[in-house]
Amino acid sequence: MAWVALDRVAVRFPLYQGGSRSLKKTLLSMARPRSVRREHSRVVVQALDGISLSIAHGERVGLIGRNGAGKTTLLRVLAGVYEPTSGTVAVDGQVSALLDVNLGLNPDATGYENILLRGLYLGLRPAEIRRLLPEIAQFTELEEFLHMPVRTYSAGMSARLAFAVATAIRPEILLMDEWLMAGDAQFLEKAHRRINAFIRQSCILVLASHALDVIARWCTKVIWLESGRLVIFGEAETVLSRYAAAQHLGIPEA
Repeated sequence: MAWVALDRVAVRFPLYQGGSRSLKKTLLSMARPRSVRREHSRVVVQALDGISLSIAHGERVGLIGRNGAGKTTLLRVLAGVYEPTSGTVAVDGQVSALLDVNLGLNPDATGYENILLRGLYLGLRPAEIRRLLPEIAQFTELEEFLHMPVRTYSAGMSARLAFAVATAIRPEILLMDEWLMAGDAQFLEKAHRRINAFIRQSCILVLASHALDVIARWCTKVIWLESGRLVIFGEAETVLSRYAAAQHLGIPEA
């Protein structure tokens, strides 16, 4: 039974003297008051502030909010890339994180070689990778491009390769950032069917995106973040409706 629980999680990034005064002024002028402040002689970015929530076995969760709301930071906390400054994160289940289309891909290696490398990184034995290789290759539809260096790939092609490898092992918790949207319509439909099959195995999906139609289609619940704070976490239809209304009317979010 996979699950995730966060209790008063905060993440702060201090900017030390290495940044110039002009950089600090720029950050202070561009960022929202809640997320950036001065502490003594440094600037502190409050990326997440007191996030408490739980995600249950089998849920598909969308993550929404404006640029700088904390979506990618939260995904990286769930993936174990960032350690909270305060609060606790508990995760039960194998996590696969698709946070950067190029993360873990060797641009000078071929598609086939990258499948091997990523499989080894994910803890698979060479025999397991060889067994999965035909299915992964077929899903990507890259055909002869799998013999070519990844540096020759488009963003959509790299997305196909990374997504196919990451989901071939059926992780219990799948984290995805918006880069998946680089795929074409046909690939997105295939990815949707694959994720549906994945969810039927009672696992967890957390997807961050600005595309509300994708969130509405793929997710059952939605987390809405603003300035690193949780606005609301609830049923997808309710949260998306409130978010759309707030953006349209220019209502300041709590």
